[in-house]
Amino acid sequence: MTLRVDLNCDLGEGGRFDEALLDGITSANIACGFHAGDPGVMRRTVELALKKGVALGAHPGLRDLEGFGRRAVKVEPQEAFDLTLYQIGALQAFAALHDARLVHVKPHGALYTMAARDAALAEALAKAVHAADPKLVFVGLAGSEMIRAARRLGLQVAEEGFVDRGYQSDGTLVPRGQPGALIENPEDAARQAVRLVKEGKADTLCIHGDTPGAPEHLRALRAALLREGVEIKRFGAP
Repeated sequence: MTLRVDLNCDLGEGGRFDEALLDGITSANIACGFHAGDPGVMRRTVELALKKGVALGAHPGLRDLEGFGRRAVKVEPQEAFDLTLYQIGALQAFAALHDARLVHVKPHGALYTMAARDAALAEALAKAVHAADPKLVFVGLAGSEMIRAARRLGLQVAEEGFVDRGYQSDGTLVPRGQPGALIENPEDAARQAVRLVKEGKADTLCIHGDTPGAPEHLRALRAALLREGVEIKRFGAP
């Protein structure tokens, strides 16, 4: 059986590598204005992704431009539902300009990290995705509460692994700012990617667009996967 994996990247966040990364990924997680981006950036990123043949996804985060959505601000489940549905809807409108539709939703930053552990928060996010479009793929940390909540609602899921982030023994990510949180060597990142795919721990692999040397990480990653006979395709593609 041929192994296959999707490659996703967080875009529209002000990074200078967006266009280069779109040449190598299969799915784009586009910031929806709360943690980064604005309507103009959203429109342009959608247009560029479609031009490159990359699947569109919403990347909703906390309303935290100053902290880039990476600060663990307390949010109640109902508020999380509202802000997630709002952001998905905004990006859906820009996709509709081109008769396109969103393929997936991946929460951002602290919202993602908190929902990975908090069942009530995970359920709120999954309900927002389902309300926006029950055909959307919910992308979440492999084995997390987000994946379980989405499956309970009947959503298609993509379990995510990170090539440029360190893992703790319980499968969660090393918090940013702590030693080992970031993997900066492209070859180390590529080895981690291959391991995650071969061990069946990831349907999709994330490369952060703001990681130093992100294009080099992506080139090394693709080369390593192809050497191992892994097919690179977006989820849902034939």
